[in-house]
Amino acid sequence: MLPEVTATRYVTPLREGGSLPGIVEADDLGTYVMKFTGAGQGRKSLVAEVVCGRLAQRLGLRVPELVGIHLDPVVGLGEPDEEVQALLRASGGLNLGMDYLPGSLGFDPAGFGADPVLAGRVVWFDALIGNVDRSWRNPNMLVWHGDLWLIDHGASMIWHHNWPTAHSASAKPYDASDHALAPFSPDLAAAEQELAPKVTGDLLAEVVADVPDVWLADEPGFDGPDAVRRAYVEVLQERAASVGGRIVLGERRESRSRPPEWLRVWVEGKAAR
Repeated sequence: MLPEVTATRYVTPLREGGSLPGIVEADDLGTYVMKFTGAGQGRKSLVAEVVCGRLAQRLGLRVPELVGIHLDPVVGLGEPDEEVQALLRASGGLNLGMDYLPGSLGFDPAGFGADPVLAGRVVWFDALIGNVDRSWRNPNMLVWHGDLWLIDHGASMIWHHNWPTAHSASAKPYDASDHALAPFSPDLAAAEQELAPKVTGDLLAEVVADVPDVWLADEPGFDGPDAVRRAYVEVLQERAASVGGRIVLGERRESRSRPPEWLRVWVEGKAAR
């Protein structure tokens, strides 16, 4: 199960996140990026964070440590923003925290790189979980002490929003053409050979066991949290067996992949020097 802490201070919202996560301090003296059950994406976003984050860690990829954070909404009474206040009031109870990495930088392909082996492992992992949220526009990766860290998996496994179609939806190809690491010649064959055998039923069962019952309760079509956990195991194990053959690494579409002007100017200036 996830370690659990209690929020003691709401520090500041992170407005670049669509679900308005916030930085909080907790009673273990740790600082966390907190994601809320009351956010628009709801508890399934937190389930995806736990399943994907734990699975990435078990496959040898770097993800900030995860904790459950108990929130008393009075913790944020000093926050003047009404939107934040509403979010806190809607999120009393157990929420999710990710270890805050102080001094980390957002991954920028113009300033950082990745070797083909690491790039291949990340792309293969994202294909497994159906992560559509790691493009050049929004890499959702940090560089901390020279290492690449993966963050923000809440939009992954979109099929768990409609369980009756989960198996057919998860069987679709994964288009990695706009993936943030596509330019680094990801070695997908090596990744498939290394990672696919590790995604066993036992491993997945251990991963989904970390999802709190309260986030899985009352799921339509299931008779309890354990039944929901088994569904995640079945879909992910099925996908792991064949996803390598369904990854598309085509040429980026110019209309979608043109870099922002500030990045183009920065790269040209760097080349001129």
